[in-house]
Amino acid sequence: MKVLLHTGKFKEVEKSGVGRAIVHQKKALDLVHVPYTTNPKDEFDIVHINTIFPESLILAKKCKKMGKKVIFHAHSTEEDFRNSFKLSNAVSPLFKQWLKGCYGSADLLITPTEYSKKLLEKYDLNKEIIAISNGIDLDFFDRKKSNPDAFRKKYGFSQNDKVIMAVGLYIERKGILEFLELAKRLPEYKFIWFGYTAPALIPEYISKAIKNKPNNVIFPGYIDSASLKDAYAGCDLYIFPTKEETEGIVLLEALAMKTKTLVSDIPIYDDWLIDGINIYKAKNVDDFEDKIRKIIEGKLPDVTAAGYKVAKARDIKSVGYELKKAYEHVLEKDFIK
Repeated sequence: MKVLLHTGKFKEVEKSGVGRAIVHQKKALDLVHVPYTTNPKDEFDIVHINTIFPESLILAKKCKKMGKKVIFHAHSTEEDFRNSFKLSNAVSPLFKQWLKGCYGSADLLITPTEYSKKLLEKYDLNKEIIAISNGIDLDFFDRKKSNPDAFRKKYGFSQNDKVIMAVGLYIERKGILEFLELAKRLPEYKFIWFGYTAPALIPEYISKAIKNKPNNVIFPGYIDSASLKDAYAGCDLYIFPTKEETEGIVLLEALAMKTKTLVSDIPIYDDWLIDGINIYKAKNVDDFEDKIRKIIEGKLPDVTAAGYKVAKARDIKSVGYELKKAYEHVLEKDFIK
């Protein structure tokens, strides 16, 4: 068994969760000794596709004609496409039809969570769908291997500053407007948002909000994983005010780093993240403001040890074994063409 891990147009997704997922898959397959290639000219039995570009669909159809098994990794849904880039809401129905075309060409669909699986089951794809976490590299995201002081020095934070951090694209769905509102309401704290989105894709109202940000907010842009690791260790609180996800790799990173974490109380996190037990959740901006103060001031118990267990259950080696089982399954089963 050999897998073609499709990495075409990787540069376009490198700074996104999909890019991180591809990197995770490579390491996961290495750890469990599954042979793979990224060269479509090599011999292979299965193609595993993470992107939804036109060339991704063309490759899927070509591989089917060659008698190869096709797996699409369903990272995207219409639901998480809304409230993202310019015109995203207007074209979301068309985007859903495109997704159905891509995902419908596969023999098997993999998606990160049971929540995203349930969404996709409503698309009438008539395809088997299995949920496998994107995983987390616990060997890399290890608090003991970080340098929190380097993070604070680089961005001019003193040891007494209370620093609240977020990571994501500059899109409404990720909660960037709520982040800015919280910074306005909490001027005594420092706020920093890591991430990058091409300016041409950012809606004008988001660009305007960023331009008029409060003085206690920093937008350094995209940083590499090593620097991000230092930031998780060096901040006082990681917040994730997202409105829709298929999983949230950055959330797993924060939990793995034992960073105090506050996430939106949205359906995807209902069955595996429990408020006050292994994380803290907020229902709206007022709730975020209240819980940020309580966490920073030590008025809520530290639940980071329990949060780490959530990340540990999604260790990248475990993901490798699940991918291996999925590959073996797709090779053994006769699928409806």
